[in-house]
Amino acid sequence: MKKSMYSLMLSEQVVEAIDRLALEQNTNRSRLINEILADYLPLVTPEKHIADVFRSIESFFDRTELIAAHAMNDNTLSLKSSLVYRYRPTIRYEVELFRTPERNIGQLKVNFRTQSPDLIVGLTEFFRLWARLENTYVLKLFPENALNYTLDETRFTRSLSVPVNARYDADDCANAISSYIKVFDAMLKKHLSGAYSDLTAMENDYLAYLNSGALII
Repeated sequence: MKKSMYSLMLSEQVVEAIDRLALEQNTNRSRLINEILADYLPLVTPEKHIADVFRSIESFFDRTELIAAHAMNDNTLSLKSSLVYRYRPTIRYEVELFRTPERNIGQLKVNFRTQSPDLIVGLTEFFRLWARLENTYVLKLFPENALNYTLDETRFTRSLSVPVNARYDADDCANAISSYIKVFDAMLKKHLSGAYSDLTAMENDYLAYLNSGALII
């Protein structure tokens, strides 16, 4: 949504109240006024869309083992998951949504910090198997070059995109992202625990997710 600069005549009391609320919400005066006016009209700004998605994701994971943290900034939400592994390491999922999406609406970053060589091998193996499953079963559903993966020493990143000809509102985006993280986290933990006897067992879990009616993202 294009933005332009305008001059507004506001009373000092209103400005003071706006500034206090902006500070509480970790935003700035202009953005808060924009959101208030958009709500009043009503209009769905990119910021409101992202906030609605994050609110629904937090609600989805309420009372689960994944702990949602407040947005690190206006377009990023963090979720923490503990692994059943020596010293209880954690995985942190960061959902970043773009204000002006084009081919991709955002990206999912899976952050991990560990000194355990065995855990690093297990995580790396899972990420590669996961990408292979997606390339086999869902890659064709998305725009060309929409699904991208990167893997470095502490992070696995996967782009988020909406399938071709699909139209997702805020609730659809939230449900799709939440379901994706839920199954990703569950299968990751099963892989690390040795619950999968072979790739076919892991593949069956992935197909069960696809066949459950979950929205794909």
